[in-house]
Amino acid sequence: MKATALLATLVLGILVAPLAADAQPAGKLPRIGVLAPGSPPVEPGKGLHRFLQALRDLGYIEGQTMALDLRWAENQPERYPDLATALVRLPVDVIVAGDTAGALAAKHATSTIPIVAISFDAVRDGLVASLARPGGNLTGLSMMVPEVAGKRLELLREAVPGLSRVALLLDTGPPNWHAQRHDHEAAARGLGVQLLPLEVRGPDEFAGAFQAATQGHAQALIMVQSPLCSYYRVRLAELALASRLPTMSGEVGYAKAGGLMNYGPHIPESWHRAATYVDKILKGAKPTDLPVEQPMKFELIINLKTAQALVLTIPSSILLQADEVIR
Repeated sequence: MKATALLATLVLGILVAPLAADAQPAGKLPRIGVLAPGSPPVEPGKGLHRFLQALRDLGYIEGQTMALDLRWAENQPERYPDLATALVRLPVDVIVAGDTAGALAAKHATSTIPIVAISFDAVRDGLVASLARPGGNLTGLSMMVPEVAGKRLELLREAVPGLSRVALLLDTGPPNWHAQRHDHEAAARGLGVQLLPLEVRGPDEFAGAFQAATQGHAQALIMVQSPLCSYYRVRLAELALASRLPTMSGEVGYAKAGGLMNYGPHIPESWHRAATYVDKILKGAKPTDLPVEQPMKFELIINLKTAQALVLTIPSSILLQADEVIR
């Protein structure tokens, strides 16, 4: 774990701060375990970086007022069970899971260590009994807002004249992919848009999916949120442009990576909020008494350079809604 400790030190800095974990015995540093979906390093401004920054603001300094164990799934959800078991054996005082697959693995590995999860749909995924009363040892943030699927389709329909057929790129790795498909299909029916679902299991299937989209006469494409789509956002943006397909992604950073638009919950903000849960738990709060939060911040980013390359004029009505426009 030397590399992990060094990485955390570089991110957090060597600062002097008061001991925040009042509930910890004297001389014992609270130990925080993190199940991260991607790969190192910690990217500035991204979710995990925001989490570490929020911990620092709360007085948790790695090596001084807390111990940190980062475990990376490297976009391979099947690694989570072993990673979660390793954290339980240390043991850690709290586990933070960055996605639904990690949360499920942590929940299976322990029924006693508190878990703070950032999941797609905490109730439908079977992580908690209800948002208001989680029950058990898990709480956190649930990203599921059914209206988001409809908003993505509405924005695409307004941007692409005569839009009637949309491809939906689905990463079948995460356990919530069925729910994401259901939400978008329901939204499409309500808007009178025909949906063409395209399932992928890894990056080697991206090119075939875009070929199927164009052969299926899709006029645009939506990519749902998943670690795979986040990690390969640059490649997906390049394939979308090469296929001449206007695309909407749920991933923060997609438009900045060259995609046309992204809209969805602001995931870095959710990681920031996760730190406050960790703080409360280390100070004695029980997960069952901490209601699960839903996202309050959503973000629309539009890349006008990509729109120009697609010979697509983005209406001012959409531009006025954007949090950021890349020119």
